[in-house]
Amino acid sequence: MSLWGNAAGERRARAALKPLKWEQSFLRVAKVLLSMVLMLLAPPTAGAQNDTEPIVLEGKCLVVCDSNPSSDGAITSSLGISVRSGSAKVAFSAIRNTNHEPSEMSNRTMTIYFDQVLVNIGNHFDLASSAFVAPRKGIYSFSFHVVKVYNRQTIQVSLMQNNYPVISAFAGDQDVTREAASNGVLLHMERADKVHLRLDRGNLMGGWKYSTFSGFLVFPL
Repeated sequence: MSLWGNAAGERRARAALKPLKWEQSFLRVAKVLLSMVLMLLAPPTAGAQNDTEPIVLEGKCLVVCDSNPSSDGAITSSLGISVRSGSAKVAFSAIRNTNHEPSEMSNRTMTIYFDQVLVNIGNHFDLASSAFVAPRKGIYSFSFHVVKVYNRQTIQVSLMQNNYPVISAFAGDQDVTREAASNGVLLHMERADKVHLRLDRGNLMGGWKYSTFSGFLVFPL
């Protein structure tokens, strides 16, 4: 074979190796970029604060979590990303149709019982016990409005969190029959905390939907 033929063969071999070298360079750059992305997605170290705002994408909420496990039942991946449904809402509103509280049962427990639910999103208000159970840690709003049944008496009602009185209201005008006791509050609640109303004194006008008890989740923590 001539020297000219050998030179031509070497040029063709070098030309064939050029795409391979380019592909190897591209793979090295891709590996470096992938390593940088994984470092950015890595969970924060212990003691770091979780200041990342939620990212809403197609009805889902993605938040970067801290090193502590979630206490509200959210699913957390190995990269520390918690996924919660954007449509998860909590709210209830209950009324009384039965007249003249306290009843025989509430005389024993001092609980104000409600017999009809207008709203119970999430089913976290138990009608039998007339208590709300928090499904997750968060800030909750509660309000109540109860009407006394007789004049010349005083009623006093307390909103109880885990059997501890948080707020109270009373109505004691001796000349007014349909006087109401009302109050409202924002509460910081942990998961499984309970809230109910306690009748400390007097009798309530329960019929005709005068007495109400409502609450909802403002935002989770």
